[in-house]
Amino acid sequence: MRRSTALLLAILALTSFRASAQQSLTDEEKKRLFLKAREEMTTIPWTPPTNAETPKPKPKPQPAREEPTVKPFTPKPQDEPRVPPVVRQPPTPRPQPIVELPPQETIGSVVKNGIGRGDDEPQPKQESRGLFSRIFGGGSSYKYVTGSVKRAISGASVRSGRWRYIVVHNSGTRQGSAKAFEHYHRFVRRMSNGMAYHFVIGNGTSTGNGQIEVGNRWSRQIQGGHVHSDYLNNISIGICLVGDFNSQKPTEPQKAALTELIKEVRSRVGRVNGQKAVVAPHRNINPPRWPTDCPGDEFPYQWLRQF
Repeated sequence: MRRSTALLLAILALTSFRASAQQSLTDEEKKRLFLKAREEMTTIPWTPPTNAETPKPKPKPQPAREEPTVKPFTPKPQDEPRVPPVVRQPPTPRPQPIVELPPQETIGSVVKNGIGRGDDEPQPKQESRGLFSRIFGGGSSYKYVTGSVKRAISGASVRSGRWRYIVVHNSGTRQGSAKAFEHYHRFVRRMSNGMAYHFVIGNGTSTGNGQIEVGNRWSRQIQGGHVHSDYLNNISIGICLVGDFNSQKPTEPQKAALTELIKEVRSRVGRVNGQKAVVAPHRNINPPRWPTDCPGDEFPYQWLRQF
């Protein structure tokens, strides 16, 4: 390779010298001389260098790799078919009485708290009392327990020892009456016996201020639907005062009418184990599972304790 390069340089130098010496040569002569010079060139074949001339670099030693440990595959045994255990059927539980949830305060609602159920329980047998005592029993100095109310209270066939509690409620509404509650409970709440209370005392909006209305449940002597307990509904008389006593107090005529009504009802139902019917606000007698503020934060509880 080196020899051919030197020869090529010599030829080019000679050619250049001849060209400068013979500037008068024609182009044809220059071409002829170039071709002749090219034919005189000797090509030396290239041979690759031997190992001795260009030693190959030694490769760097590589760190030994650890072979990954491969666990031998062991097929899992197939699960044996399980025999289903013998399941004994539990005894059929006795049906529990249904308790309705208290309705929410909505437009058109006439009851805020204390709507129970228990309409479908069998009613206890009633015993009738003498005609004279039913019509003319009790005092005659009442203002709000009118003659018609007194006759309705006395005319019911009250079973001795049946009623143990008198529960006081508020309607949770600014107005209302026994007729309005009857429609709401029977057709909206779907209570088969209608109005949940036994008595209603008006506040001067839909009925007179302190006016007492006797409900169907008292006349028929059936349990109420005003407490969230079927047991308590069966032994408790419900009296509802119209009004929302979270924002206002009951009127004085309502308090006077409640006083007279409690006295008359207590006189009519008699005593149980020598004790008069216990008067209680709804929130004090309702089961703990169903807390309520009825008859409201503004109700005079201290006044009610006199009974």
